Amino acid sequence: MAGYVIHLAVGEEYLRMHPGDINDYNEFIEGIIYPDSVTDKSLTHYGPKSSQVNLKDFFDDRDIDDDFNKGYFIHLVTDYLFYNKFLKIFSKKYIYNDYDILNKKLEEEFNVKIPLKVKENVHYSSGTAKILNLNETIEFIKNTAKYDISDIKKAVLKEDKNWLEIRPLKRI
Repeated sequence: MAGYVIHLAVGEEYLRMHPGDINDYNEFIEGIIYPDSVTDKSLTHYGPKSSQVNLKDFFDDRDIDDDFNKGYFIHLVTDYLFYNKFLKIFSKKYIYNDYDILNKKLEEEFNVKIPLKVKENVHYSSGTAKILNLNETIEFIKNTAKYDISDIKKAVLKEDKNWLEIRPLKRI
C-alpha cells in the first residue's frame, strides 16, 4: 500500500484538479483511508494483497456513485499505479521508513490534513529515503490525480490491460 500521506495527497490534488466532482469532502476522505483501515487488506483491495489491486472486481461490488466510493476507488487506483507503474524496486524493510521520511514534506506540498482516525499510523523521521525519491513521488501524486476516474472505469470495464495487469515487483 502507498502510505496514508501519499493517498491523502492524491485526494487533495484530485480535488484541486477536478473541481465540482466531489460534494462531501469528509465522505471522500473516509473513502480514501478506508481500504487500509481494515485488518485484511486483500478484501478491500480486491486482490491477494494491497500491491495486487483488481480494479475490475471493485466494479463487481461497488460503483463510483457517491463521494465515499470515489475516494475508495482513487485509493485503489493510487495503489495500482504505485505498484505497477511507479515503483522501480520494493523492499518491505525500507518502504515504511521512506514514507516516514517523506510524510512531512508531502503534507506541506499538498496541504494534507491527517484525519484523527489514522493520525497514530502516520509517522515522521529524518534521513535519506532508500526507495522513494521526493520529487518523483510528488510527480507521481500529481500525475495520479490528473486521471478522470470515469475514464478509468470505462477502461477497466473494457478490460484495458493498462489497468488490469499486475507486474511482479523487483525486490531488494
